[in-house]
Amino acid sequence: MAFSCYYNANREGENYVEQHTFAYQISGSLTLFDGRKEYQSEKGTLRLVRRNQLMKFIKEPDEKEPFQSLSIYLSQDFLKDFAREQNIKVKRVKKKVAVMNLTKDRLLENYLNSIAVYIQTDALEDPLMVDAKLSEGLLLLLKTNPDVATVLFDFSEPYKLDLQPFMQQNYYFNVRLERFAYLTGRSLAAFKRDFEKEFGTSPGKWLIQKRLEEARRLLSETPKTVSEIYLDLGFEDLSHFSHAFKKQFGVAPTRLRS
Repeated sequence: MAFSCYYNANREGENYVEQHTFAYQISGSLTLFDGRKEYQSEKGTLRLVRRNQLMKFIKEPDEKEPFQSLSIYLSQDFLKDFAREQNIKVKRVKKKVAVMNLTKDRLLENYLNSIAVYIQTDALEDPLMVDAKLSEGLLLLLKTNPDVATVLFDFSEPYKLDLQPFMQQNYYFNVRLERFAYLTGRSLAAFKRDFEKEFGTSPGKWLIQKRLEEARRLLSETPKTVSEIYLDLGFEDLSHFSHAFKKQFGVAPTRLRS
């Protein structure tokens, strides 16, 4: 369980959502982007973000209130124990959404507000208390949103995906090749082998080339700054981006924009 609060500036970045996460927007707004679709949340929104997702995010306070959100993470071990205790069995669903909007009743809303209070104390340093509060919240969520069971209690690992659409959608996420391999249902060796067959080059070379080509397009067709572009496209830092761009196109990105 985690509470986030930002008073003034917007926060942008990306992360790998390793565990199923319930996200409650207390104030401000949060925008998530999974490579295909943007998911907007406003004050009072409750959502489930499915595990094994690459996500970019923008956290924004509003004019009168800070950005405040509550995140509740559900590990696979916890969910397996819960399913066993409650005798829950679900059928595997092939079509999986990245983010689900959820409804909440009075009991669930009171529960979420109470967790924000618990986090401000040392009560959740006790693992037994954490498990008790997670179980309480999960029972309330399943009562108001029974459809989430097919997502939460599907314990299958990522299956083998077609590389072409997956990489075209996710090339600008700054993650290691091992993560790309796992998310496409492959070992690292199999990922590299299949990638070269599909694209005719190594994953590392293709990622750099693809990101640089997109950077050149953005510099030519949009008002985005060089600093915004290198962050959006998964480069480690501005120096690395500028050096790679000049090596590829013979001119610094700042010169192309000017």
